[in-house]
Amino acid sequence: MKYFQNCKTAEELKKEYRKLAMKLHPDLGGDEEVFKNMQNEYEQMWERLKNVHTNSEGETYTKETTETPQEFIHIIDVLTKLKGIDVEICGSWIWVSGNTREHKEILKNLNFKWPNKKQAWFITPNRTERKADEN
Repeated sequence: MKYFQNCKTAEELKKEYRKLAMKLHPDLGGDEEVFKNMQNEYEQMWERLKNVHTNSEGETYTKETTETPQEFIHIIDVLTKLKGIDVEICGSWIWVSGNTREHKEILKNLNFKWPNKKQAWFITPNRTERKADEN
């Protein structure tokens, strides 16, 4: 493994994927072949780590997930192309803030939700899985 050597949980893997996507994505000046290699490695690591998670206290636990690596890759790919937003991965949640008003429909189509209390869009693996079941 070249890109994800230090990842021990699904959450660490996702954070590292997002960081690398921002650096290597072809739309952001990266090399397409390098980006594909990184994505392939992510998919391999996802199969190893998809059921290994970290709770808010930093403790590791096991919980089965039906989320696929392609679902996360798709979400990050779309978010990477949106201007003026901030993306934060907190555990299994993805939060999007910043200038999101112009991207509202795109975020809704990705199955993100907007809680007024937080003033940011979010999605969790459960929401992703439900969206996949609906299609």
